[in-house]
Amino acid sequence: MALLCRSTGLLLKYSKLLPSAFAATRQCSSGGQYQYILVDKKGEKKNVGFIQLNRPKALNALCDGLMMEVGKALDAFEADSEVGAVVVTGSEKAFAAGADIKEMQNRTFQECYGGNFLAHWNRVSTVKKPVIAAVNGFALGGGCEFAMMCDIIYAGEKAQFGQPEILLGTIPGAGGTQRLTRAVGKSLAMEMVLTGDRISAQEAKQSAFELTLAEGSRLEKRLFHATFATEDRKEGMTAFVEKRKAAFQDN
Repeated sequence: MALLCRSTGLLLKYSKLLPSAFAATRQCSSGGQYQYILVDKKGEKKNVGFIQLNRPKALNALCDGLMMEVGKALDAFEADSEVGAVVVTGSEKAFAAGADIKEMQNRTFQECYGGNFLAHWNRVSTVKKPVIAAVNGFALGGGCEFAMMCDIIYAGEKAQFGQPEILLGTIPGAGGTQRLTRAVGKSLAMEMVLTGDRISAQEAKQSAFELTLAEGSRLEKRLFHATFATEDRKEGMTAFVEKRKAAFQDN
């Protein structure tokens, strides 16, 4: 179900209580396995995976090492049967201010194209368990794209979203041009990508419903058709016709 949820677009929830969540992040421990992130399991039953981006001096800029570590942590949580969902967060000042520009500035076209640069970032969007982004402060460029790869975004009052790549003479490269239109609608997405302007959490929430009825209906229809490839859909309808309780097998 998490994979289907991803294709329905961004669910943005605006929360005034988010800053208190960041206070709790100070207690998490990486266990010495990671350099750029802190990893822990939260909740009474320790069933929530927790990842905190931890490059405070760089405003959590997403260097290659950090994203590799995030992928490693997500792999571990996905393999952990005790974990039901994963929360990714940053600091009160920045979720992630963008990709690491210093790391990128001298890359050539051949290096980027031949090495499929940024391809491993997509691991966030392929996790089968729900991934929640808890965002406060800056979520810009790659940071905004990272947040949009998650299933749900909880944004604090000080959260700012933006795709300022045009100000650096480039374009979003980790899904920004595709996910942003689905999150805030074509008009605002075009404005953000073409000007580099930022929007607040409240503006993002208000714009999240700009998808037209036709666009939403087409998506809904595709997902509806997809259910006809499952045994559970067949069992559910058969049980209804036969007036009995369905015996779903999750397939």
